[in-house]
Amino acid sequence: MDRVLANRPAITYSSLGGAVIAQQVFQSSGGSEAFMQGGAPASSFGPASAGGFLFGHVLAAVEAPAPRGPSVYLSSRGNSILQHQGILQEGFAQYGLNKHHDSNNPDGILNLGTSENKLCFDLLHTRLTKPDMLHVDPSMLQYPDWTGHAFLREEVAKFLTHYCCSPKPLKADNVVVMNGCGSLFSCIAAVICDPEDAVLIPTPFYGVITEDLHLYSNVKLFHVPLDCEVGDSRPFHLTVEKLEEALKSAKEQGVIIRAIILMNPHNPLADVYTIKEMVAFLNFAKRHELHAIVDEVYMLTVFDESVTFHSVLSIDRYCRIADFAMAGVRIGTLYTENTDLVQALAQLGAFHGIPGTTQYQVAQLLQDREWISKEFLPKNRQRLKAAHTYLTGELRSMGIPFLDSSAALYVWADFRKYLRESSFEEELALWRRFLKHKVLLSCGQAFSCSTPGWFRIVFAAQQHHLQLGQFVEHQSLHIMLGLLYSSCTPTLLLSTNLC
Repeated sequence: MDRVLANRPAITYSSLGGAVIAQQVFQSSGGSEAFMQGGAPASSFGPASAGGFLFGHVLAAVEAPAPRGPSVYLSSRGNSILQHQGILQEGFAQYGLNKHHDSNNPDGILNLGTSENKLCFDLLHTRLTKPDMLHVDPSMLQYPDWTGHAFLREEVAKFLTHYCCSPKPLKADNVVVMNGCGSLFSCIAAVICDPEDAVLIPTPFYGVITEDLHLYSNVKLFHVPLDCEVGDSRPFHLTVEKLEEALKSAKEQGVIIRAIILMNPHNPLADVYTIKEMVAFLNFAKRHELHAIVDEVYMLTVFDESVTFHSVLSIDRYCRIADFAMAGVRIGTLYTENTDLVQALAQLGAFHGIPGTTQYQVAQLLQDREWISKEFLPKNRQRLKAAHTYLTGELRSMGIPFLDSSAALYVWADFRKYLRESSFEEELALWRRFLKHKVLLSCGQAFSCSTPGWFRIVFAAQQHHLQLGQFVEHQSLHIMLGLLYSSCTPTLLLSTNLC
């Protein structure tokens, strides 16, 4: 692999409405220091919480969708894409057919599986409907530069310089804008990898990345399994030694590794790495001449004042962007000093463009520093902390272990003791039973977790009477989780019943 900008990073970022990624060929050195939040200790089940709504006892699991047969109208590649559906996509598809609504569909599926921030709609609605958002210039209705309109790229660079504490001002020429971060992941994979090449990634990880890299470019993921052993004080802890071991295994199997993907804060673990840990991981990439793709989308969701997040881009000439709780606004931004990468991605930009009016609105939002710093971020963190505190308190009272965290929109919870046997088949059956009871969670195998029984619970949802119904296990346990978020103070009701 050619070295780019010796002694300087080539960085890539994607942002708003999807994963934020930083892709770098790191050419500097640094030390390491371990950091991770530990899991909460297990305790016995407590009594059922009052006020929770009990759905009827349903023993059957949701039926698995029938496998789709090949189509004579599609190529082999087309059929491969058609037949590919992960667990996250399956659950979201069923949710889309039967969404919960307080008045119109109160018995619909409650979505606690999709990582979306629904706590600050009121703040965003107020800001996005201000007069300065309602502007149309002729240039917005014409073809833009395929890396994005200059006015947006300039605001992205300024925003990243400020919020990522970049030592030097960042340049708009190094910014690329596309319609979502899945597009950026896909395009980056296409231009840094050849078909059948692989990218190193610790597990568990956000499962949709598999499709982002594979569907178009046929780039594979080579897993670095992070385990959770009994009595482990730092479950799922990533170390350089584990990265080295995985890379060695890949080479022994004849797999060509082109890059490594890191997430900080992590999805689904919600861990926050220290700057020394990140430098150690990046030095690993440097030693082996690998691209480093660093997903930092949840940087601005750190709600614990005792935890300091250090963007990898603050190490030298780095920066990143915020998640403004707008997953439906399909905008991903990338920052890189690798001009070859910018030019290659510009060739693909025509397939992943964004309407000019949308780019203008995002630019207006990014430049409103006072609103972001004094209005949005403080209230967002306050609401996230309140929801997280209530959820984790109820989990503790029920004796459900979880990874204690200080960032992101979800909790990584341990349901292993509710599996009739330790297998991914049993985990999937548990997931389908939750879905049968109109509760969408995300099970561990959707994130390629190496240990069955872990689930991601998203707590950043604000609805007046959002409840998780009762799940009935056939043999011995009845688990009822009732979620109630009020519009002011998110509260969570969880309770359990023994057979």
